[in-house]
Amino acid sequence: MPEAPIRLLIADDHPIVRDGIRGMFAGDPGFEVLAEAGDGAQAVELARVLEPDVILMDLRMPRMDGVTAIRELARLGLKARVLVLTTYDTDSDVLPAIEAGATGYLLKDARREDLVRAVAAAARGEAALAPSVATRLLGQVRAPADPLSARELEILSLIAQGTTNREAAARLFISEATVKTHVLHIYAKLGVNDRAAAVAVAFQRGLLPLSPPAT
Repeated sequence: MPEAPIRLLIADDHPIVRDGIRGMFAGDPGFEVLAEAGDGAQAVELARVLEPDVILMDLRMPRMDGVTAIRELARLGLKARVLVLTTYDTDSDVLPAIEAGATGYLLKDARREDLVRAVAAAARGEAALAPSVATRLLGQVRAPADPLSARELEILSLIAQGTTNREAAARLFISEATVKTHVLHIYAKLGVNDRAAAVAVAFQRGLLPLSPPAT
């Protein structure tokens, strides 16, 4: 049986941008665009009704901006992952969005294949960061001088074992959102933007044992 398509909601205040994003997924059986929203408030309302897997969220919109919408989605307990897709990569844009609960952050000049890959990663609960965004987060935590915390090393070890964010949260008795925040900090400190790169760099730096832990 084929896998169900990833169900998308596009939130952007520019119709031409929404059309362009929709066009990137048109004809791809792995994705289904459910609806479009012109502002954050409409995105939240549509998310409540349609229950998309991933919301492609612009940040600067009228009536309700993207960060406020992300916070509202979290407050309502909606399961949709949010992938920010915006023109802006300043600290004042990136950090509030990540802290509000965004799973990933891409810029609108991203190539189609990068966007598709990021949406698929977001649907799995994995972070996807544009290189410039990862660099900004890196600067915020003063990496590479800033060492990983004990908790971050625990989570990095679980990542190396192929554990999902949800599984790591269950093992460590913390929330999935907390795990996601730690993962983003790990990416920033190691200067990477995906799990495979984080594990590779960790082994290179001797942060993880070369032999797997005993179970």
